[in-house]
Amino acid sequence: MPRAIWKGAISFGLVHIPVSLASATSPQGVDFDWLDERSMQPVGYKRVNKVTGKEVSKAHIVKGVAYEKGRYVVLSEEEIRAAHPQSTQAIDIFAFVDSQQIPLQHIDKPYYLAPDRRGEKVYALLREALSGTDKVALAHVVLHSRQHLAALMPLQSALVLVLLRWPAEVRSLESLELGPTVSQAKLTKSELDMAKRLIKDMSDEWRPEQYQDSFQERILELVERKAKAGKVEQVERGEGQEQRRSADVVDLTELLKRSLGGTPKKTASKGTSSRKPARTARK
Repeated sequence: MPRAIWKGAISFGLVHIPVSLASATSPQGVDFDWLDERSMQPVGYKRVNKVTGKEVSKAHIVKGVAYEKGRYVVLSEEEIRAAHPQSTQAIDIFAFVDSQQIPLQHIDKPYYLAPDRRGEKVYALLREALSGTDKVALAHVVLHSRQHLAALMPLQSALVLVLLRWPAEVRSLESLELGPTVSQAKLTKSELDMAKRLIKDMSDEWRPEQYQDSFQERILELVERKAKAGKVEQVERGEGQEQRRSADVVDLTELLKRSLGGTPKKTASKGTSSRKPARTARK
């Protein structure tokens, strides 16, 4: 299993499911570093005053937010830290929605969730309940000092946490300005039939093992050839990590009964859009 990057609990009603979070993706792109060709030393980022062109030391740099054109409000590190959401170590579920209601453009990054510390049964219960109702859970979670909107959904025998973009981050389709020639296109039956036939002729099964990044493969082959030819330069480097605590499980049946008896009236959750998303087909 991939290394857990976060430990906490899924929380809904009075039920807590201890879980650990692991990335569901593994970036594979080729990483090009900048090097000084004269000395083969790494070339780093340089802080430069955009008006004078002179380098600025870290001690003289402050953070500002543009308030008006040419005018900024400067914030101290203490003020920025105080504004960060509190890390609660919880995936707080606030609603359940139909699985097809989340538009594709809102989906950001997936994570795998695994049960932790005797949470297997209640983990399985939530997975089966979501599968049986065709619902996904909307939740808030804080990762790396940043609050995220997320969707908790079943995937075969597991639960997956998918980070979602906040509604304010997603541009509307109207921003494309497609115009009536696209949105109300006049297509003939023969054109549609030919397009459908072409799609049918090219239809295939989803076979991910066959889909590969040819650019990455060529670059790595080139690197291997040059390395075997002795064309390797010596360069130096360094890195770090952190770990967190989890939560305990209490009697499931009792918590479910109490949760059902005291389910709060639905209200619009802070940080989420009150507008119902367009129904969009998803896999």
